[in-house]
Amino acid sequence: MRSRSVRSSQLQLLLPTNPPVRVPRLDIEPITGRLQKCEIVAVGKRRDGGTRFWCLEHRADATAKYGRRAQRCRYADQPPLRPEEVLELDAAAYPGGIALWGAVPPVYDTTRQPLDRGVHVHARRVPRSKKKDIDWTYRGVRLIGALDGRSAMSLAISELDAIYSMVTHVFGYDTRYIECTHCGHPHLDKDWFSVHAHRRHLCAGCGKTFPDTQVGIGNPVAAVRAAFGHRTRVQPSRRKLSLKQADFPGGIQIWGSNPAIVWTGSQHEEEGIHIHAFRRERDEHPERDDTYSEVVIDGVRLDPVMVRTLMAQSALPHIAGRVTALICPKCREPHFSHGEAAFTPAVEHSCTHCSHTFVTAGRLRKLIGNPCVDTLSELAMRAVRTPQVHSLGLLPETL
Repeated sequence: MRSRSVRSSQLQLLLPTNPPVRVPRLDIEPITGRLQKCEIVAVGKRRDGGTRFWCLEHRADATAKYGRRAQRCRYADQPPLRPEEVLELDAAAYPGGIALWGAVPPVYDTTRQPLDRGVHVHARRVPRSKKKDIDWTYRGVRLIGALDGRSAMSLAISELDAIYSMVTHVFGYDTRYIECTHCGHPHLDKDWFSVHAHRRHLCAGCGKTFPDTQVGIGNPVAAVRAAFGHRTRVQPSRRKLSLKQADFPGGIQIWGSNPAIVWTGSQHEEEGIHIHAFRRERDEHPERDDTYSEVVIDGVRLDPVMVRTLMAQSALPHIAGRVTALICPKCREPHFSHGEAAFTPAVEHSCTHCSHTFVTAGRLRKLIGNPCVDTLSELAMRAVRTPQVHSLGLLPETL
């Protein structure tokens, strides 16, 4: 089992200084969850005139039906954050580069590996080495060191920061560093708000609404990206992969690639489909662990854009159960909802092949089309075992 207690030595961190950036002091929010009782206070009025209540302990809504004070807030049952789930990382200790991503479960998983959620970290001590000294997922990462060799620096990324950063960037949007004008708390836009730019925000720190200076999507990782920059470009992988599931009885895992939050290595970041393939069930490390531009499994070809989109869709609670395979009734081709339609369930769809407009029927009429759902179902029919069904456990956040 890979150790979760990897800690880097506290050396000086040298960061690019042109252009100069304001680096706020960010830290991991203490997630107390069920360890602490709710501290619920009234914070204002709702749109319907009722009182809105907020839990200052868990930083969550605590308004019950009809504007009443709830007994417990929405986040009271969240698992508490343990010290060993947070990595302290000094980039200067890893000249080969560090990379941080938002980690969510694979879209297809026939292994028996545990749920992967949070901030995934790669770190290399030797430049261009294939060996990763750190290759693990944490619930939080604290970047320590000094800025420009003078000012002490502390930047942090929580699991929710990383996950929603992934979602925002996969759908083609950017994030801004936003602070509450009432309490100064760094603001994170979750779920629906992570894919819709807006100007008025609801602070998780104090429960009050505040306006920003411009329309945008708030995420504390924007400060981290501004401090580190992204020193290389993202380019399609040159690798191609064809495999049979029967050759990997330990199972396979499939993710779409997503832009790194931090990337300090000299080599370019690769775009495509990331695959883990285990030769034996008891193996700790996969035999195949790489990103590919083309992937064919048991004769079934995977589309990188559809895989990446499905991965991001799985991290949006407000569309849970709404992403499915849709077939155009006119041309009989699979329909792929893209752009805003990829995260906006609708009754009416315009076919991506013949432009025919059609409507969906059934109990859930507002749907989103992604052919990858059928593709993965076809793979499951040929799998060595039934694929795992993972749940991120994220709570919906909508208007």
